Amino acid sequence: MKGNRIPSFSGGKFPVVGGRTIGMDSRITRRDFLGSTLLASGSALLAGLSPLELLAENDDFTGYGGTGEYRTSNGNTLEVVQAGHGIRDGSYDPMSKDVVDTNETYDCVIVGGGISGLAAALFFQRDGGPQMRSLVLENHPIFGGEAKQNEFLVDGKRLIAHQGSAIYQIQYPHSFLASFYDSIGLKKPNLTYQRWTGREPEMPLCRTPYEAVGLQHGQYGFWFGGQFGKKPGMWLIDPLEKNLQGAPVSDQTRGEWLRWLKGESSLGAKFEHPKVEGDAVSRYLDSITLERHYMERFGLSRETIRTFLSPVEGGGSGLGPDALSAYSDYAFEMLHPLTEEQGGSDQMFPGGNSTIARLMVKSLIPTSIPGPGSVEGVCGNKVNFPALDNPRSRARIRLSSTAIHVAHDGEPSKANVVTIVYVKDGKLYRVKARSAVMAGGCWTTKHIVAGLPEAQRTAYAQFYRSPCLMVNVAVRNWRFLYKMGISGCRWFEGLGNYTDVRKLALTGVESPTISPDSPVVLTLKVLYPDPGYSTEEQGNRGRGELMGRSFRDYEKQIREQFTAMFASVGFDARRDIAGIILNRWGHAYLSPQPGFFFGQEGKPAPREVLRAAPFGRIAFANTDLAGAMDHRYSILEAQRAVRQLLDQALVT
Repeated sequence: MKGNRIPSFSGGKFPVVGGRTIGMDSRITRRDFLGSTLLASGSALLAGLSPLELLAENDDFTGYGGTGEYRTSNGNTLEVVQAGHGIRDGSYDPMSKDVVDTNETYDCVIVGGGISGLAAALFFQRDGGPQMRSLVLENHPIFGGEAKQNEFLVDGKRLIAHQGSAIYQIQYPHSFLASFYDSIGLKKPNLTYQRWTGREPEMPLCRTPYEAVGLQHGQYGFWFGGQFGKKPGMWLIDPLEKNLQGAPVSDQTRGEWLRWLKGESSLGAKFEHPKVEGDAVSRYLDSITLERHYMERFGLSRETIRTFLSPVEGGGSGLGPDALSAYSDYAFEMLHPLTEEQGGSDQMFPGGNSTIARLMVKSLIPTSIPGPGSVEGVCGNKVNFPALDNPRSRARIRLSSTAIHVAHDGEPSKANVVTIVYVKDGKLYRVKARSAVMAGGCWTTKHIVAGLPEAQRTAYAQFYRSPCLMVNVAVRNWRFLYKMGISGCRWFEGLGNYTDVRKLALTGVESPTISPDSPVVLTLKVLYPDPGYSTEEQGNRGRGELMGRSFRDYEKQIREQFTAMFASVGFDARRDIAGIILNRWGHAYLSPQPGFFFGQEGKPAPREVLRAAPFGRIAFANTDLAGAMDHRYSILEAQRAVRQLLDQALVT
């Protein structure tokens, strides 16, 4: 987007919430939305259309999607949400005479074209043999699931940011994951990043959104607003060096919070991390909440945790520490990446793991992206969309196709065929397969698979997913932050909790340098914790809020919030914000409650029930079966599911 005039990327009518019209000059409180929009739980509204239906009249829900190949696929768009709600509400009739038979039969149909679904297709191709035919059904307009990106054009420069799945870790060179990365074209996992340019003193910058590098270098700020009696708000720059002196908190809170920030345990002995999944430490952690663990390990009060740690701590599982198994904070460690001492570190492409998804698709269907199968090749060239669903290809990807019904033809233990019905462009279609992998996640799988046995249905009832809104704000420069002497900041009220300036990995499409005058994308990760409610209820209430607000209202709040925080150093939202993209993920995170990982009261863990074996010719994948939202688990769960089918269902 060029020029100084900032367009409004929303249009149409304002929604009515709580009996009043919401316009650009109106405020909507959390209570307004939670009182009227429990969409995900299927709660009936008192009268008229739901807020989501009202927003749909002119799609003031999806909003601006940016430029490039992902412009029509920013998160769960209105079309995707409506199709998903149709599944939940039983709106589709898979037995209708109007279902179009494609007369196609595959060896495997994979439901879901995210990292897990793409990995399943790759494993099926590689392990099943070149004669095997597979079809991936993906409900979004482009593959990747949450591993997608947003693109902006700001003053002639292309900016890229992640929509969801962001980082990867460097693995041990001879590990399975390192070999997998190498096989898809990720030959040099230790990336090269932008370098500093200009005469001004260099400021350390993050490589990922989750590092807060400035905090350790005195170049970070905490902002306190009206919740702390500060109107206008106040900044505390370099809070660690100042030992939080000046923060509007009590001495007791200051001491607790500082102990947390400095990683000082209150335990007499050093805390022992779990060493392997299922050991005594991990099982104890799974028996308590993450909140209780923080109270025990760091001597924190519940109030301190809920005010200053939630939902950032626990954010990898979508809610605050009060709702999560304590083991969720350590499950990622069980994949044992290369340690920092050995040269390991978190890495991130500009668009997050969308680059890994593109590498996987290029490996699966070589003609899908022109050029070499390298990072530079898949980032610098456009997707050849017709090649994805080419009838001559052994592996195919069918986009904008939402699976609504998966059933065995006959008794599951004896059936030789599975029927899959999907909706595309408003029409229902039918395909057949010798097997299926459900890689799309628990929230749809439990509705789609017909005849699911009681054990699996009971297990799925214990999977709770929570929403996330990933907001990408393109700014023409970040000099306003540099003037403050910070590269990142935290706040404790309003939308989101933190943001950082990132230096980008070089993939051939970015500027090789960065300075305070460079345009950048600031990312706000918005979660919806609601302490005091159960894990399930918090997810439902959060979805109600996420889905009930218009793009226009979110856009207004972001501009107002940035103005309140940064106007004192010359920031002008109308001039400096070049574009805003919302990525709404209604079921972004598996939020594991205590007992999810290893079971309770002698009962098996729900994830193990689904991992144990296929249901007839249907196997289950997706990262939620691991309990940790990490693309590496997506890959490993896909490998397990495919091997189960090849060993048990497709034996010849």
